[in-house]
Amino acid sequence: YAYYISSFYLGLIVLWALLLLVGYLILKGRLKVLLKRLASPMTIAFNTASSEAVFPKLVEEMERFGCNNKIVSFTLPLGYSFNLDGSMMYMTFASMFIAQAYNITSITEHMGTQIAMLLVFLLTSKGIAGVPRASLVVVLATGGMFGIPPEGIGLVLAIDTFCDMGRSMTNVLGNALATAAVSKWEGELKHH
Repeated sequence: YAYYISSFYLGLIVLWALLLLVGYLILKGRLKVLLKRLASPMTIAFNTASSEAVFPKLVEEMERFGCNNKIVSFTLPLGYSFNLDGSMMYMTFASMFIAQAYNITSITEHMGTQIAMLLVFLLTSKGIAGVPRASLVVVLATGGMFGIPPEGIGLVLAIDTFCDMGRSMTNVLGNALATAAVSKWEGELKHH
């Protein structure tokens, strides 16, 4: 379990690095200001393991950052439905962990199957609820098409909360960066 959790968080660190790099390319020096604004919402997301719980605070902080209200009220809810980077990554990690535990070589040894799984989870993660354990429901529902036994969910259930915390923070970061980027592209990002 320690290897699974550490691998998942290492994957999140790489994802964060990519998100922050793209954020820096778009926002330049304002990225630091945005990250200060996101400290509170991301802490709430981490502690509650829910990105939904932080939505009102995130809206407030994005508007304080200088994003136009119209863009925030459109982009953030859209992001909560379609931009769940952390959830997609978590579902792939959980599925691979279960496949390895059950020694399902059709998944663990074939890169094509792993890429197909990633793409399926990319599609099935759209519209997933930003609440604790929601990702497990999708893994349970979708895993069957890859031969992942449903009882395998029990293997990750015990540690799901620890991964869910990082997943929720990643979803908040991704949605905030997307909202700031859209505001900048639309010329609606004010300097405060």
